[in-house]
Amino acid sequence: QVHLVESGGGLVQAGGSLRLSCAASGRTFSTHTMAWFRQAPGKERDFVARIIWGGGTDYADSVKGRFTISRDNAERTMYLQMNSLKPEDTAIYYCAAGLPGGRNGAMYTYWGQGTQVTVSS
Repeated sequence: QVHLVESGGGLVQAGGSLRLSCAASGRTFSTHTMAWFRQAPGKERDFVARIIWGGGTDYADSVKGRFTISRDNAERTMYLQMNSLKPEDTAIYYCAAGLPGGRNGAMYTYWGQGTQVTVSS
């Protein structure tokens, strides 16, 4: 069992930065693929980034070069550093954990409650 809690969301101007955190409980954290998804109002949930247990990463094209995903297995925490934020990045951001994990949300078993990110123009 893995319990996830996101934090770090907020309101920021376009071009600004935020860092999201996802704190996990559970002994199997280090073996799971961890990911960030986001859902804007009226839209489907979209993949943002993922990181496997060994540190390999994968990003959606829309955030590549601006966002960086990382994890600290000892602290059981995952991060998403978001730079050069745009109004279209506005969404609720969710962290997820699963095996094997991928870009499809259905591949993840555990989800956090979400944290709101709002980017003003």
